[in-house]
Amino acid sequence: MDPEGLALLLPPATLAALAESWLREDCPGLNHMALVTGAAPSQAMLWAKSPGVLAGRPFFDAIFAQVNCQVSWFLPEGSKLVPVAKVAEVRGPAHCLLLGERVALNMLARCSGVASAAAAAVETARGTGWAGHVAGTRKTTPGFRLVEKYGLLVGGAASHRYDLGGLVMVKDNHVMAAGGVEKAVRGARQAADFSLKVEVECSSLQEAVEAAEAGADLVLLDNFRPEELHPTAAALKARFPNVGVEASGGVTLDSLPQFCGPHIDVISLGMLTQAAPALDFSLKLFAEGATPVPYARRS
Repeated sequence: MDPEGLALLLPPATLAALAESWLREDCPGLNHMALVTGAAPSQAMLWAKSPGVLAGRPFFDAIFAQVNCQVSWFLPEGSKLVPVAKVAEVRGPAHCLLLGERVALNMLARCSGVASAAAAAVETARGTGWAGHVAGTRKTTPGFRLVEKYGLLVGGAASHRYDLGGLVMVKDNHVMAAGGVEKAVRGARQAADFSLKVEVECSSLQEAVEAAEAGADLVLLDNFRPEELHPTAAALKARFPNVGVEASGGVTLDSLPQFCGPHIDVISLGMLTQAAPALDFSLKLFAEGATPVPYARRS
């Protein structure tokens, strides 16, 4: 999917509401520094100082739109960043530009970090010849899920279910509460009706077969070691070839190739959102007509 087109997934009202909430969190009251900077028309250059994948342009735009600033981009969404790189220019009143600075940089650094981790995972998986889906999980930062799920997509990974309404996933606690796999799946099928798929977390081949027999669309083989995972998936697929198999639990970029196999359809990694390092960006003001530089320079 073309990263440039992914912005169409983001409702403008949602973008505006998120940007407004982030800005209010950072400045809920008096902005004392506005008296220091004044409101003169100003410009700043956005610099990328670490390698990775650029992601988060629509959110960046929405933040600065809230403070009456305009953004001009030099690089498209999904670009591979080679530091030090000019990424964008922001123009607006000085106090407004600086009001949006930290919020915009925080968002962009984290979104790009998720996209970079996702891109690395997809590249690693494809390097094994495996053609399945590399996916994220629902292990996201509260209040920041849309940004992180979007970052996964920019990086080429699948976002997995966005929320509890996107897929009926029967986990171990649901099985315990329902009184067994069959009862849990039966209840899930009734809840899902015709419009949603049902996925069941399983810890053994016996549970996976029971879930498939009860009508599960997908089986999540959770916390299996690779030497256990592939024979289990093969045995399940031999009996239920149309049941999707997801592998998850403790998968890292280093161990990912060991989980890729012909009977695995999806590999999900919580670390893509939980442990992705943020990229380094900076926003530096420069005088009209002067040459922008990525580091502060005072005479």
